[in-house]
Amino acid sequence: MNLKFETELANGYTSNSQIARVLTESWVKQNSYCPNCGEKPLNEFENNRPVADFHCLKCSEEFELKSKSGKFSNTITDGAYDTMIQRITSDTNPNFFFLTYSKDLTVDNFLIIPKQFFTPEIIIKRKPLSETARRAGWTGCNIDISKVSELG
Repeated sequence: MNLKFETELANGYTSNSQIARVLTESWVKQNSYCPNCGEKPLNEFENNRPVADFHCLKCSEEFELKSKSGKFSNTITDGAYDTMIQRITSDTNPNFFFLTYSKDLTVDNFLIIPKQFFTPEIIIKRKPLSETARRAGWTGCNIDISKVSELG
């Protein structure tokens, strides 16, 4: 397994978040497999699909990737609260991949939390953005992984 990112894939990107997305999603596609059935490779969903980055053609499991430079803390920043709650309570709720990487763009940790351990209780609603914000009223969420059962 290669632990280094293919940095040339990020050529042309200037946003750090877009660079991280391109590099981490590429790494997962090249180095992971479906933990449910063993199928390799996983297939990517189109960009900007809510709470879904990959899926398995064989067993139809879905996966959301969360990545971060450095170590994960107990709380992981995520996107829109309502979207997350809708997805994790749906019939097609995703499993979660968590990936951390170092400043030298090497993968440090890659873990999987199965979908049955993602419940609304671990999703923390953030305060809505202020009236003066570009996206006024938008409400994000955090994932409190300390509330995930030890079995997960």
